[in-house]
Amino acid sequence: MSMLLYAHPFSSYCQKVLIALYENNTPFQYRMLGPGDDSAAAEHAARWPLKRIPVLVDAGRTVPEASIIVEYLGLYHPGAVQLIPADPRAALDVRLLDRFFDNYIMTPMQKIVFDSIRAPDNRDPAGVADARALLETAYRWLDAQLGAREWAAGAVFTLADCAAAPSLFYADWVHPVGADCANVRAYRQRLLARPSFARAVDEARPYRSFFPPGAPDRD
Repeated sequence: MSMLLYAHPFSSYCQKVLIALYENNTPFQYRMLGPGDDSAAAEHAARWPLKRIPVLVDAGRTVPEASIIVEYLGLYHPGAVQLIPADPRAALDVRLLDRFFDNYIMTPMQKIVFDSIRAPDNRDPAGVADARALLETAYRWLDAQLGAREWAAGAVFTLADCAAAPSLFYADWVHPVGADCANVRAYRQRLLARPSFARAVDEARPYRSFFPPGAPDRD
């Protein structure tokens, strides 16, 4: 029996795992979670009571959390594309960048998105301003780190890029990367051209109208 992935194509963290799966053409069953499918939601909650996605089920084992799922795939279902370097020192750099994209790009991006869902009287303008400031700082740091690199950690595509792709994709929608961060803008375009991420983006296109702040007419 192939692996089962509980996910939704428009979710940034689900895309992180989908990129890893698509990079190596890893077979899996897609159990899409969405409004109205109570049976899928009940299955998912039984597997992971915290009810967060993505969740991978493999041979009866439940594996939550996007970064852990990508590492799990490398250990138990390795493919030609090695997303975690074998050298522990290089792997440490990749894991650091993975945490950077999740904590300093994805998290403030989500703060802006979730605030837009709140009733006007319950919004947090100070928190949103802080999130935008954090994104600006993160963009500038990343721009300096990238330099002439093709991918986040160097010459090869890794877990760090799986994290970068959806986080930069959506972050640029809510707080565009400025012209002064040309390396980040070019890197984002390389990510969009990567077949694994391009596939994830295309699969999510039907759901763009649900993006709370409104999806831009691009990408």
